[in-house]
Amino acid sequence: MSSNKESWGSRLGLVLAMAGNAVGFGNFLRFPVQAIQNGGGAFIVPYLVCFLLLGLPLLFVEWSMGRFGGQYGDHSTPFIFDRMGKSAIWKYIGVSGIFINIGVAAYYCYLESWTLGYLWYSVTGEFSGQTADGVNAVFTNYVGLSGNIPWVFWILCLAINTWILSRGLEGGVEVAAKVGMPLLIIFGIFLAIRALTITAGSDGAINDGLVGANFLWKPDFSTIWTPKVWLAAAGQIFFTLSVGWGMIHAYAAYIKPNDDVVLNSLSAGWTNEFVEVVLGASIVIPISVGYLGIDRVVELTQSGGLGLGFRTMPYLFQQWGTVLATLAGVAWFGLLFFAGITSSLAMGTPWMGFMRDEFNWSRNKTALSFAAIVFLLGLPTVVFYNQGVFDEFDYWVGTVGLVLAGLFEIILFSWVFGIEKGWAEIIRGADIRLPVFFKYVLKYVTPVIIILVFIGSLPDIYDNLVHKTLYEKIAKATNPTEIATLQTQMSYLNWSRMLLLGVFLGICYLVFLANKKRLKQNG
Repeated sequence: MSSNKESWGSRLGLVLAMAGNAVGFGNFLRFPVQAIQNGGGAFIVPYLVCFLLLGLPLLFVEWSMGRFGGQYGDHSTPFIFDRMGKSAIWKYIGVSGIFINIGVAAYYCYLESWTLGYLWYSVTGEFSGQTADGVNAVFTNYVGLSGNIPWVFWILCLAINTWILSRGLEGGVEVAAKVGMPLLIIFGIFLAIRALTITAGSDGAINDGLVGANFLWKPDFSTIWTPKVWLAAAGQIFFTLSVGWGMIHAYAAYIKPNDDVVLNSLSAGWTNEFVEVVLGASIVIPISVGYLGIDRVVELTQSGGLGLGFRTMPYLFQQWGTVLATLAGVAWFGLLFFAGITSSLAMGTPWMGFMRDEFNWSRNKTALSFAAIVFLLGLPTVVFYNQGVFDEFDYWVGTVGLVLAGLFEIILFSWVFGIEKGWAEIIRGADIRLPVFFKYVLKYVTPVIIILVFIGSLPDIYDNLVHKTLYEKIAKATNPTEIATLQTQMSYLNWSRMLLLGVFLGICYLVFLANKKRLKQNG
């Protein structure tokens, strides 16, 4: 008999937790950069199309799959898939719902800890009086593990996650969401108002805040039919809604049998979209353009959103004076911390559900085991951050893994379980009448979109698999030391892949043991 008797305390707490698992760093650091790089205002067209034809359908699927499995006491993807599939292989495909979360949490919790470190720096005045180069050096030293601060806040971050997970859904995750999500939105509104009211000539600004907003949303319709733009939009939807991870399955497995999964999906999905499109687009780019100008911001976005968020924003806040700079730093890094922790808690839930269902582990023991795995698996991403291990984890687990998991998931739901049974599962208990149009989207359109995304990504996957960029650098290098450094980096990346493969196979073995245990109990 499983010791897993968890439940949600309220629908509000559930929806906030679900929205929190979707709202993460990507809303504030990834989305505005993706928009700039892919047509500005024109990007919103493929983005919204992908939201309607890919994001919402997968939300409906994952909520209903989780609720379906929860009726039978299954609270993690392997045995939810097994119960819906017609072959034993589905439980091992469902391992992705645990593996992806552990793999992403391994580096995500480290990134999350940066926000605590930078929150501390903001309060203690670390950035006060610093030049742009000085603030940049702070980041370089941080990821270079200079001093104790990076280690202290990484361990602290893991401890906070562990403690909240050990408190359970209602007493831990739900409380964190009820506190974190409102604060995140309040901090975001404060920063957005300040960003959009920047005045050229004041505090060293060279543009009004609205110039940045207008630049972000200025449409370049020549890009709208470019496959790369549609791939970027689909990828952003996967990333921002947390579909394909297994987190939604785990959360939805604890709702009541007739709870409205349509309303819950729409509530969580549109809350995430508000945070991303309205708040996420109103902070980083308007502030950066206000003080640095459009050309410099375009240059900075080539290296992604992390640089803007941690290398640039602390310096720009200093232009507002000591008090306001401190408040802005607390709001910005506090916002990112709450965005991060509501997501990392969701990443821990599938492991919690699996170990408690199958091996009767206590909450404390399971939470501590999750922390231990994330610490050991994450250690290479921390120590070898500058060698690219962090990015390697992110690419194979948090990008390729998500697309494959989403593809298998929609095939299982619409074609193996069957669209008729699947549609009945979605609309059961729904107060909102979902258009039958979505039934055909689920069976035909969503799978085709994911297949096209995967096919379009194959050249990039191949290049990463064979280390094309590193080999090109080695071929051009003439200095023996540089060649040796690049070869060492390649070995780190290969070992990190082996480590990830080992973790995946280890979870497969646990699923095998759990299945064996179930068969024995069932006679």
